Amino acid sequence: MFKGVNRKIGLILFLLSAGYLYMAHQLPTYPYIPVDADAIPKALGWTLLVLSIALFFSKDNDSEEQKAKRKIPKQDVLVLLGVLVLLLLYIALFEILGFIVVTALFVFFCTWFLGYKKHISNAIVSILFPIFLYSIFVYLLQIRLPQGILPI
Repeated sequence: MFKGVNRKIGLILFLLSAGYLYMAHQLPTYPYIPVDADAIPKALGWTLLVLSIALFFSKDNDSEEQKAKRKIPKQDVLVLLGVLVLLLLYIALFEILGFIVVTALFVFFCTWFLGYKKHISNAIVSILFPIFLYSIFVYLLQIRLPQGILPI
């Protein structure tokens, strides 16, 4: 039954999407709003559920060449784990330091970790990008983001 990679990944994605949909349906609904905050999470959850079912039933022609391509070098695994650590730090510090500070630090250190060498342009983008996003969310869309230690 679980002979192909597609079936295994399809089952994992199905369970993941089912859990995600359960959590998305726990989001509160607000009256008098045409498109509620839970619309996008629910749509993404249902899309993932349907696609995971399609992946489960798709044909899997697994050749030796495809199996060899799935081997991830140890160096790449270490890089992925490093980015995972940066993401976990981002999540942990998001509320404490605020969106602008944490996003600027994350963008700078993640691109530096991945090998980008132009530190001045990296610093400029790392500072301007979160300020631009914060401005769009807070002033245009009126969605509150954590301001953290900055007195904005």
